[in-house]
Amino acid sequence: MDLEEKIQKRESWRTLLTLAYQSLGVVYGDLSTSPLYVYRSTFAADIQHSETNEEIYGVLSFVFWTLTLVPLLKYVFIVLRADDNGEGGTFALYSLLCRHARVSSLPNFQVADVELSEYGKDGITCSSNTCRNSKIRSTLEKHRVLQTFLLVLALIGTCMVIGDGVLTPAISVFSAVSGLELSIKKEHHQYVEVPIACIILIFLFALQHYGTHRVGFLFAPIVITWLLCISMIGIYNIIHWNPNVYQALSPYYMYKFLKKTQRDGWMSLGGILLCITGSEAMYADLGHFSQLSIKIAFTFMVYPSLILAYMGQAAFLSRHHGIERIGFYVSVPEKIRWPVLGIAILAAVVGSQAIITGTFSIIKQCSSLGCFPRVKIIHTSSKIHGQIYIPDINWTLMLLCLAVTIGFRDTKHMGNAAGLAVITVMLVTTCLMSLVIVLCWYKSVFLALCFIFFFGSIEALYFSASLIKFREGAWVPIALSFIFLMVMYVWHYGTLKKYEFDVQNKISINWLLSFGPTLGIMRVRGIGLIHTELVSGIPAIFSHFVTNLPAFHQVVVFLCVKYVPVPHVRPEERFLVGRVGPKEYRLYRCIARYGYRDIHKDDLEFEKDLICSIAEFIRAEKPENNGHREDIEDDENMAVVGTSATHLEGVRLWEGDAELSEKVGTSELKGVKCCGTLRKRVRFVLPESPQINLAAREELNELMEAREAGMAFILGHSYVKAKSGSSLLKKIVINIGYDFLRRNSRGPGYALSIPNAATLEVGMVYLV
Repeated sequence: MDLEEKIQKRESWRTLLTLAYQSLGVVYGDLSTSPLYVYRSTFAADIQHSETNEEIYGVLSFVFWTLTLVPLLKYVFIVLRADDNGEGGTFALYSLLCRHARVSSLPNFQVADVELSEYGKDGITCSSNTCRNSKIRSTLEKHRVLQTFLLVLALIGTCMVIGDGVLTPAISVFSAVSGLELSIKKEHHQYVEVPIACIILIFLFALQHYGTHRVGFLFAPIVITWLLCISMIGIYNIIHWNPNVYQALSPYYMYKFLKKTQRDGWMSLGGILLCITGSEAMYADLGHFSQLSIKIAFTFMVYPSLILAYMGQAAFLSRHHGIERIGFYVSVPEKIRWPVLGIAILAAVVGSQAIITGTFSIIKQCSSLGCFPRVKIIHTSSKIHGQIYIPDINWTLMLLCLAVTIGFRDTKHMGNAAGLAVITVMLVTTCLMSLVIVLCWYKSVFLALCFIFFFGSIEALYFSASLIKFREGAWVPIALSFIFLMVMYVWHYGTLKKYEFDVQNKISINWLLSFGPTLGIMRVRGIGLIHTELVSGIPAIFSHFVTNLPAFHQVVVFLCVKYVPVPHVRPEERFLVGRVGPKEYRLYRCIARYGYRDIHKDDLEFEKDLICSIAEFIRAEKPENNGHREDIEDDENMAVVGTSATHLEGVRLWEGDAELSEKVGTSELKGVKCCGTLRKRVRFVLPESPQINLAAREELNELMEAREAGMAFILGHSYVKAKSGSSLLKKIVINIGYDFLRRNSRGPGYALSIPNAATLEVGMVYLV
């Protein structure tokens, strides 16, 4: 037994170190390339270093303490603990808050969602009687304005991450290519750097559709080589030029720096801020790794390498005061400058790849939670979860990135823009994290205030220094964020108003019962799958069919695909299935639940799982529920059913040609041969001892026949319009903004796998 435990511990450490190794290539590509442009941006115009070296030492002291307090102390030791079932990022914090207080803006929340395994998996519980912070929770739950502010705050952080996805590739690649300036005349180097940087960026974005898993094995070795390279160069410069540079690590030099430079020194903090760009990736990419692996990689590899690199540059500059072009490459020995340039370009590409992939992921999360228009999402890997490619976003990012590179053509303006985007994300994280400390961790309000005051003060200082350079490039992330924020909020607002209209105009069960089991029309063979956003009630779209069409399908399924504020929903908890009206009506409601990081692939497996879940619901339904219930709308009357792969002991679906016969060891309901033609046969394979009563067996047989006859997907094509008495702003938002986004966004992903001949769109006008 002791030997087995030793083997398990050895395997766990091996796995941990492997994750730490992989995280170097995915998480730290952006952060590790910051030495390329920090000193260059800091000394661009605001300050000049003198013979006393007070400016150099002051900048080094600021860099050291900023790296120590923000990435190391804040993110590694505090923020990484606030994971949402292993996931990180701005939406993870917002998701945690939504689950511990009713502040979610998702309209279709159900009590059954709370029973999901992932919903309360953080392991911290607190009763309403003993919770010390119930007043803050109740205040948030009562005031709609505070909930809206919380949503907007999370969206601002998300928009700045998207803006970072534009600016980081530009400044990283351009700074790496800037090493060519040492071999080219000053008046000519800009005509070479910009085209080469643009070519590399186009090549980078053109490779995105292949997926990061195809070139991922190269990422970690490149970053490790780069970190070893800059740390060795740093050690060489420290020993060769100024061994006493370590004295600058004292915070006293920060005071001397600000005292001497005053306003110019404060404005130069925007360049110093770039030393922590990429720190938020440690938290955003938490879902791909583990807390401990990210901590090990940063503490023992990234952090010391960066400190040595910055100290080495400072040591070199402290002995070379007449240099016109301050940058990373001037401190590199001339003999190895070209190999270092090649490694730097590869490292910049890796860092850019990480932020681009992160942008795809966060837009997917926003789209899942109804805060971004539906876009085409391509899953580039069938084995590695979360690797996606969004063509529309990819080419948009590329065009914006090229525009920034061509428009600015220098690291100063790019640095001002990137710095503001980075520090805004960190400020949003600090604000949300303080609420998590109170509402999710149930710590004292005093502790949360200490957190937001300490880290908020540091970040507010950098934020003010970045914001003051609004006209010198900082306007770019603000403009980009404003555009994306308007798109997100308009889409969210229109979606919310559309759902409220659906709720107000849904059909009552009494109206349905008045038609009888045949609904007053001819019921034909087949399954009618009606897409609706409602989780209860009958959508208004159904009344159009019943009152205007002469026939309808023998089985009707009201399908709602919803996303819940958890990262993942287990397959065994995927479906909520129930009845609408009495049993003989053959009307079912099926709610498919997904987490905001779950993959919903466009294939026929979803259709198969859907039918199988309804069959399992019929088989497992209690006898007392088989009567003529007239109102089965509540959550407690719906059963949780997993996908077909999760209930192997229940009903399974088998599809094949009618000529084939299959020997199975369990009972089966055989398909029916129709019209003497060869067609796909459908069978429900039942357990060994099904114990199914006659009524349930007949219902299963009818469902099987309907499945064999085919399925029609009925999708509502809505036209949302503001009411005549609405304000001018609402008319602009709904009639112009939301309508434009709706026309140019994609439909539900699960409808894409259904043939066009089986899809029927019904137009409706929504007056909101």
